[in-house]
Amino acid sequence: MIDATKLAELYKTNLLNDVIPFWLKNSLDKEYGGYFTCLERDGQLFDTDKFVWLQARQVWTFSMLYLEVEQREEWLTMAEAGASFLLQHGMDKNGHWYFSLTRAGQALIQPYNIFSDCFAAMAFGKLYQATGNREYATIAQTTFNHILERQHSPKGMYTKTVTGTREMENFALPMILCNLVLELESLLDPALVEKTIEMGISTVMNKFYHADKGVILENILRDGSFSDSFDGRLINPGHGLEAMWFIMDLAKRNNDIELIRRATAITLQLVEYGWDKKHGGIFYFMDVLKRPVQQLEWDQKLWWVHIETMISLAKGYLLTGDKKCAEWFNRLQEYTWSHFPDPEYGEWFGYLNRYGTPLLSLKGGKWKGCFHVPRGLYQLWKTMEAIEQKQGINLLTAQ
Repeated sequence: MIDATKLAELYKTNLLNDVIPFWLKNSLDKEYGGYFTCLERDGQLFDTDKFVWLQARQVWTFSMLYLEVEQREEWLTMAEAGASFLLQHGMDKNGHWYFSLTRAGQALIQPYNIFSDCFAAMAFGKLYQATGNREYATIAQTTFNHILERQHSPKGMYTKTVTGTREMENFALPMILCNLVLELESLLDPALVEKTIEMGISTVMNKFYHADKGVILENILRDGSFSDSFDGRLINPGHGLEAMWFIMDLAKRNNDIELIRRATAITLQLVEYGWDKKHGGIFYFMDVLKRPVQQLEWDQKLWWVHIETMISLAKGYLLTGDKKCAEWFNRLQEYTWSHFPDPEYGEWFGYLNRYGTPLLSLKGGKWKGCFHVPRGLYQLWKTMEAIEQKQGINLLTAQ
């Protein structure tokens, strides 16, 4: 059983009274525009470089809050401050989004990373919904088309691999597209939406998920087969777990009950597989054949892995009523809430060692910004409200 009433209030309060105020207070660059993300535990700035995907993620976050929670002027102002900076400095001459910029907006790292584009499309799509500004819609549509053009060679000219030698496909992009296409659905041609959804579901559930191993692989060969190599054996449990709530959202849209059940079952498989049975929490990286992994950070416990897992478990419970989802959710809730939120300075720690102690004091940096925690809290808040309503209906029916 999940105490949905209590948890809905917990997530709402943490989002609106703790996490969002931290970013409002500390992240806006009032001189050059955009956001600072390299913030110490107490919000003090420790680096001024600006990472395009994190800029875009924060635009999305404040646009989403304005659209879905309350039309607070400070939220819209915050979103448009980031969008203005990105429009001035974020793209190269071909409309591809750089990876990082100086504080003033000078390009630092070329647009090798397609996830800058993914989150730019997501940001401007949501900001268009919040404002009705057609310029934002055009940016989102154009960027989405660029992503599709690059999807089979995401890094393009910046790739380090040799063509024809162990060419592999990575899980992250098809996973992100499953969410991005729903975010932009109202802006895209319906036929393109359906094609992207169909391909996304098939790729995630039939190519990267290997039922014989009970895992989602992070990399596969182009023909979909397994590669017995460092990259081929790699598992990122958090990626697979995050993807499952994307799949559930698509399945709910399509009223595909069987897909909902399958995504829920895979969620339970993955959380069981990735859980650290000695110290609790979910491992960052694993090797499917239990061999040593390349990533020295393999045993760290990361903020996004845990909150994304909680969303999948909560949605699985809401949509199927599976008691195992409730049991695992309660276990994740206990671990997450006792380790990641910072009761002294607000927001969440991002990186714990295997034993659950914070490795870094930062609240944001090159990889962590204003996205996973607020998005996750919002998703959990609304999912708990839905569970609460369902529990109430079940109680009335029982009477």
